[in-house]
Amino acid sequence: MIPKQELESKEPMEIAEETQKIKREKETEALVNIYTSFNNTIVHVTDMSGRTITKVTGGMVTKHSRLKANPTIAMFIAKRVSENIKDSGIKILYVKIRAKTRSPAPGPGANAIIKSLSREGFKIINILDTTRIPRGGPKKQGGRRGRRV
Repeated sequence: MIPKQELESKEPMEIAEETQKIKREKETEALVNIYTSFNNTIVHVTDMSGRTITKVTGGMVTKHSRLKANPTIAMFIAKRVSENIKDSGIKILYVKIRAKTRSPAPGPGANAIIKSLSREGFKIINILDTTRIPRGGPKKQGGRRGRRV
C-alpha cells in the first residue's frame, strides 16, 4: 500500500490515479477450458500465455464414478476452481467448451460450471465451443455392400 506521508503530500487527483492503477493491475484474465463428456467433467484454467493455474476434475470432487458428469458435481468443481483462481486476482474469464469428438452436444456439466462461475463474481467475456468434428477422414470399414458379421 501507499505510505500515509506520501498521501498527505500529494493532491487528491494524483491519489485517485494511483489507486486506479492498482485496481487495473489486479483485474487479470484467464482462459477456462472445460471438457465435458457423459462420463466425466474436467476444468483446466490457464493464464493467457498458457501456463496452468489450476486443474480440477470430477474424480477430485466425488468418489462415485457414476456422478462425475453430474451438474451438481460440476457446481462443486466450479466452486473449487473459483477458490483457487481468486487468490491470483483473476476477474475476467474466457471459456472454451469441448465435448467428445462427434458428440452433438457437450455433457451435462458445462452449463452448470459457467453459471456457477458467473455467480461467483467472475466476468465471462466469451464462450467458445471447440468440439472436434471430423471432415471426411479415412474410409469406413466394409466394402460396397457394407460390413457383414
